[in-house]
Amino acid sequence: MEALIPLLLVAAAILAVPPAAPDKPFHSAAVVAGFSLLLGNYLWWRLTVTVLPAQGLSFGTGFVWAVFLGELWLWYETLQLSLILLRRTDRSPEADAHEARLEGRPPDDLPAVDVMIATYNEPLDVLEKTIAGALALDWPRARLNIHVLDDGRRDWLARYCHERGVNHITRDDNAHAKAGNLNAAFRRTEAPFILVLDADFVPQRRMLMRAIGFFDDPGIGIVQMPHHFFNDTPLQTNLDMRASLPDEQRFFFDTIQPGRDGWDCAFCCGSNGIIRREALDAIGGQMPTESITEDMLLTLAMLRKGYVTRYLGERLAVGLAPETLDAYFVQRGRWAQGGIQLLYTRRGPLGPGLNLIQRLFFNPSHWLSQSICQPLVMATPAIFLLTGAPPLLQASFEDVARYQLTTIVAAFGFVHFLAPRDFAPVASTVEGMLQSFRLLPLVLATLIRPRGHGFKVTPKGSDAGLSREDRFTIVVALSLILATGTGLFLNADFGTRIVGAGELLPVVAFWSVFNMLVLLIVMTMAVPRPVFRAAERFAMDEPCRIVTPAATVGAEIVNISMSGVLVAPDGDTSKLAPGGWAGLEVGGVGIVPARLRRRAVIDGRNGLGFEIHLPPGPKRDLLIQKLFSNLPAARPTNSVAISGLTMLARVFEAAPDTRRPAEAVARDEVTALPDWLAEMTGELTFAAREREIA
Repeated sequence: MEALIPLLLVAAAILAVPPAAPDKPFHSAAVVAGFSLLLGNYLWWRLTVTVLPAQGLSFGTGFVWAVFLGELWLWYETLQLSLILLRRTDRSPEADAHEARLEGRPPDDLPAVDVMIATYNEPLDVLEKTIAGALALDWPRARLNIHVLDDGRRDWLARYCHERGVNHITRDDNAHAKAGNLNAAFRRTEAPFILVLDADFVPQRRMLMRAIGFFDDPGIGIVQMPHHFFNDTPLQTNLDMRASLPDEQRFFFDTIQPGRDGWDCAFCCGSNGIIRREALDAIGGQMPTESITEDMLLTLAMLRKGYVTRYLGERLAVGLAPETLDAYFVQRGRWAQGGIQLLYTRRGPLGPGLNLIQRLFFNPSHWLSQSICQPLVMATPAIFLLTGAPPLLQASFEDVARYQLTTIVAAFGFVHFLAPRDFAPVASTVEGMLQSFRLLPLVLATLIRPRGHGFKVTPKGSDAGLSREDRFTIVVALSLILATGTGLFLNADFGTRIVGAGELLPVVAFWSVFNMLVLLIVMTMAVPRPVFRAAERFAMDEPCRIVTPAATVGAEIVNISMSGVLVAPDGDTSKLAPGGWAGLEVGGVGIVPARLRRRAVIDGRNGLGFEIHLPPGPKRDLLIQKLFSNLPAARPTNSVAISGLTMLARVFEAAPDTRRPAEAVARDEVTALPDWLAEMTGELTFAAREREIA
């Protein structure tokens, strides 16, 4: 019982100490100092008692040192995170002041802005949203130059850009991928500020008004804004936790980037960033090309010239999250490769011209710990149970409780103290493990041979394909579960026990069960659920009208997307049969061609589910802008509410996705509108319009 006293004291402190507050720096400093002392005491015990006694060259000695070094790396990550979180900023009050000042200026006094939309092979259903969003930016059109940088050199996109009144820029080759694409456009443009957008990120109307004012500070080279998404990620979908599980980038963009901003170490994230051309010229007038993560190298190059990246943590653009596991792994693999490549370039974090904090914060330790250390943590119980080689020498159950368990609980409490609403330990563990199995071979290959890896574009939109299970992750996770379970089974009987009579067995048994549950959730995440929507739906409470040759009926929009809408009619619509056509009069858009697909009941009221058939053109742009260009501020997450039990409950509910997207079926079937509806709306069908553009 005496060994539990430190653990009980730590638990009491976690419950008693209020969360960190910006106006109480000494309070935060005291907690940081207390945790640092506790961690230092633990690591001294680990090294001197459980590691150094290992002698000779043997598997057991190597295993002890491997576990210790992996754990040491994870503790380094924890301390780095705590340092970052100590200085979180909120730039919204500054943005309010800048916006009010800019709105008071005559339009001709506002600076010119080049909007650059980088694209390679994205389809029209992705690009049209970004282009329409750029056209809707609240900025004088005469001071706004919109450029679509097409590395795919597509004739149909050139025609589409001409119709939309935006510039279509190409080059002769695809050297240096996205960075080279941007560099080619930099040489052909001259506005003092450059807004860079990925092909799938739709800017909000107020984006420039909120962000441009920060450049009044001559020391700011980039203003970066977060990545938010209008669709669910594969992780949210596969666990059926769309509403309760935040997308896994929220912790980075809502918590880590504001902390980095406080140290002047925020960095450009590829999209949703505005670049000062003067700062770009100071580093040679182009993006660095030594790494496929050119955005972070851009920030480092500007830091060396005295320009910082400022972070404005507001939802000022929304994008398309990876829609399938394949796309998700392509994206994360590219980030991991690029991060590790930074170690091998003179302009990376190990090169000259940076201070100690900048070197610490820009090293790619996260990718190394996630891809190497986390799998080691998962495999350690199985190795111990099947070989008898202990991960800790000379450690009793009391020692583990007094030192290790106490420090682990303190670490969770410490991060919760710094970010009380944003840290979900179980969710972050599961999401990290899902990535780690795929990243491990990629990271090792990049460490050995950092160059020669091609730039892989994340598949998006209709090019993303159908979700399919990730068999590699399933096989690896299942193998670890079976190995760990076999070890537990063998050591449960004295006749087959491999582990000696040491006191570590109860601790490792608990560790094993936790690991197997995490791996079970990882396997569930690796199997997609059915997706029945052709496009993301937005909830809406807005009147509309249903127009048919027979009658016009008032209705209320319940939810709407680019491909469908659910309405609750106020009058009789019994004469409208499934498959029948109607014109939906939507506020701010006009009359939209729609075909009835189903009837539903909404809170006791009759509902009608329509399929929208709105081809590329001005009216479709208006619908895009209505849905994507003026979204409300993001709701704060409450990650504490995400329990491991909730995630575990989803294990038994998943099913594979074998359904063809509904939107594709609709477009295949419809080739012409009824004459009365075509005359009323002046529209062709989507399929006919796409053929016309092509």
